[in-house]
Amino acid sequence: MDSMDLLALAKIVADERSAYDYLISRLPAQSCPRCGCKDLYPMSRKRFRCKACRYDFPQLGMTAFSRINIPFSKWLVLIKLFELSTSARKAAREVNVSYKTALKAFDAMRRVIVNELAKNDLVLKGEIEADESYFGGRRKGRRGRGSRNKAIVYGILERDGKVSVSILSDVTAESLINETVKKVRRGSIVYTDRWRGYSSLMFCGYRHLSVDHSRKFKRGKVYINGIEGFWSFAKERLIKYHGISKEKFLYYIKEMEWRYNDRDLYALLVEYMLGVNCT
Repeated sequence: MDSMDLLALAKIVADERSAYDYLISRLPAQSCPRCGCKDLYPMSRKRFRCKACRYDFPQLGMTAFSRINIPFSKWLVLIKLFELSTSARKAAREVNVSYKTALKAFDAMRRVIVNELAKNDLVLKGEIEADESYFGGRRKGRRGRGSRNKAIVYGILERDGKVSVSILSDVTAESLINETVKKVRRGSIVYTDRWRGYSSLMFCGYRHLSVDHSRKFKRGKVYINGIEGFWSFAKERLIKYHGISKEKFLYYIKEMEWRYNDRDLYALLVEYMLGVNCT
């Protein structure tokens, strides 16, 4: 996929026709929303017509770009600002749209990210680091395991590879093992801390090695510095939102997974947004 620097983007969004042509050039093959036929032909006024049932529909009408009625040039600038981690409020000023519109566009991007990650769920292997972390505002009381009213996020990182995160309701052995079995290939080496919830990993087809953090943070190759680095990466970026609702937290933490794992974010996000029948 091609990268998108600011100068290249400026040329594309200079007029609406250029922005539209850019998106159409990257549009995947579509099918008729009425009969499913893939034999379509373009018409005037930016529409497709189905050769089978003669139904016609907007060329970008089945993509996430149809969710908000703003020019495609503004959509492309909003995607760039999202890639650069610009706040929705600042993006609204930059693109000259309402804050509500910018926030809705950013929410749409996060939703397609979660949908795409779900469709292409990672299977990690080799040397694996696993850990949980707790997300939420500053509250009095216990921290870490046993914290109340905080989101529990379980992270699994393949050394020299990618990370996968999920939200758990608890840190019991059953929850941790079930999530590990879904995402980690049997036969892998799994490094954790000494939390008792991980003890059963050795009975599930994994080699399990742990480090006691009350004594040291590293014992040769036994450490979880990689996944702890991801927690720092995620929390540093999420803190600027000054609180995320429980209903939307999944979208934000999966966005952090996506940002950590991939580099050419602009082209990837345009591809996601052009996905047919986005929900």
